Amino acid sequence: MIPQRRASRIALFAAGGVGTAVAGGSASLYGLIWAETKLAKRRIPEAKDAPPVTDDTTWTATGVATSRRPLSMAMLGDSTAAGYGTHHAFETPAARLALGMSEAARRPVHVTNVAKVGAESSELPPQLEALAGRQLDIAIIMIGANDVTSRVSPEVAVGHLADTVRGLIALGAEVVVGTCPDLGTIRPIAQPLRAFARVLSRRMARAQTVAAVEAGARSVSLGDLLGPMFMVDRNLFAEDRYHPSAAGYAEAASAVLPSCLDALGLATRARSASTFTTRRVKPVARAAAQAAARPGTEVAAAERFGRSENRRGGLAQLRRRLLRRDPPVATLDD
Repeated sequence: MIPQRRASRIALFAAGGVGTAVAGGSASLYGLIWAETKLAKRRIPEAKDAPPVTDDTTWTATGVATSRRPLSMAMLGDSTAAGYGTHHAFETPAARLALGMSEAARRPVHVTNVAKVGAESSELPPQLEALAGRQLDIAIIMIGANDVTSRVSPEVAVGHLADTVRGLIALGAEVVVGTCPDLGTIRPIAQPLRAFARVLSRRMARAQTVAAVEAGARSVSLGDLLGPMFMVDRNLFAEDRYHPSAAGYAEAASAVLPSCLDALGLATRARSASTFTTRRVKPVARAAAQAAARPGTEVAAAERFGRSENRRGGLAQLRRRLLRRDPPVATLDD
């Protein structure tokens, strides 16, 4: 993603996509949004450097035998999946996830990373095509922010996501989707522009959750990952104050990793998300709405009384899996 363009896109979506709110206000509110956009463009530097390369790399946790057949992991999505904002390959979410899986499976993990900085959901099908013919064990998708800033409707964006999930499953992969982050927490974007961005990004996250689960994937809510924690600790942002830093990506990987391990059949500890909802299985749309505002919440398909759906559609359950805070020590095999 190109930060300055994104700042402009947020304003365009706020003024157009949420036009009823602006129309119900005043011309001064409209002018304020555009003034804030100009400020954000000055505060956020242009993206220049490419993220560290993790495509076609193999990662092995310390103490794991390198002779065993590696697990095959694919990473798809935008700059979050690519790890833009980090300086070293081992700091990227792809590497952190691969190392966590390597430690748990006691096997190396080979990473194919086809994520692209600036990608929207419409670019997921070409990324899937780049994986054609591969036998995958697991695939992680992180996407959505650029759809919000480019005024792509959730209905259109999640259609591409669902098709990609089904394609990855056809390649033999378990699929985990990290949903759209909360753009309303980016410091260089002022209020009320941030409020519009928050509403839009959470709406995208809810739609992604429904589409991903119904297509056969698990979703993990990253919507508030850039929330209170990031507001307090500025070290979780990269130098541009827009993308996560290495420490920020560590938090993202910690949220997604337990669901990846469980999808691979590796032992994890989990508890029902009963701290904010009931333990019962519920319609996936309702589960998505609750998960969108809870970072690290997994939503997966479930059954009730032997049925996977009711008159309201598919059924799902929310879980809180144990988060891993300290990544294993890395060794990178070529």
